[in-house]
Amino acid sequence: MLYNKIILAGGAGSLGTTLANYYRDKASEIIILSRKPKAADGNIRTVVWDARTIGTWAQELDGADLLINLCGKNVNCRYTEKNKAEIFSSRLNPTRLLGEVVGNLANPPALWINAASATIYRHAEDRPQNETTGDIGYGFSIEVCKQWEKTFFEQDTPNTRKVALRIGIVLSHDGGAFPVLRNLVKFGMGGKQGDGSQYVSWIHEQDVAAITEWVYQHKELTGAINATAPNAIKNTDLMRIIRKAYGIPFGLPAPKWLLEIGAAIIGTETELILKSRWVKPQLLLDSSYPFQYTEAAQAVHDLLSVKP
Repeated sequence: MLYNKIILAGGAGSLGTTLANYYRDKASEIIILSRKPKAADGNIRTVVWDARTIGTWAQELDGADLLINLCGKNVNCRYTEKNKAEIFSSRLNPTRLLGEVVGNLANPPALWINAASATIYRHAEDRPQNETTGDIGYGFSIEVCKQWEKTFFEQDTPNTRKVALRIGIVLSHDGGAFPVLRNLVKFGMGGKQGDGSQYVSWIHEQDVAAITEWVYQHKELTGAINATAPNAIKNTDLMRIIRKAYGIPFGLPAPKWLLEIGAAIIGTETELILKSRWVKPQLLLDSSYPFQYTEAAQAVHDLLSVKP
């Protein structure tokens, strides 16, 4: 085993499951901090916490190699005042809590990776945004990202290296955006969204998992790091790739006005679809991280081959 213990805070969702399975054969023990109990699965064990107060769960972090915090309410919702408050609190409060615990441990984790979002950058169709020269955007979603990272980095954890992983749109079998896009294609509605020119900065779920290990092994990596595939793709091209993979030649497009109506009906925001996220993982490229999936077509075909 390469690792003694891996901690996945808020790790009961799709990405947490991917990470737990990735480390299953690499770690002696994987601890998932979750609000709901779950039976142990081999060396993967769930420990209940409320993400608000210190409890017996805190002792699990002592002696851990790696802590990955995935806590945060899904942003796929209407931005009502209530939802906005929950989006902030579900990210900031667990981050502060973990910081308090980690800062006081005798044997704290060597590395703390906090999930962050590539949506922190501005709407970009002119050039890719990297960690050094990228422009931070404005608006609600960006403010969430800024406060999330600020809260993370201001935690006093002198014996623990910290990395905020600015994750792009995760292409996953079971969660996130891909199942939605897949279903649109299957029902004949897989055309471009909006004018289709907006970039999608995506990443395969297996690369997210492998990147966490790469960051652990490369101690020079610290601070904010973009976790996206090196080749972003325009929305219209991504939808075409998914249609081709399914053998469906045509998909009805969804103009902006129709998206706004649809978003209101299903309870989400058009920003999630229409914002152009053109993000480049410069620090990972500079460190020679070997991306498993560099082209969207590769990732789509992999996901469809395993679970159509």
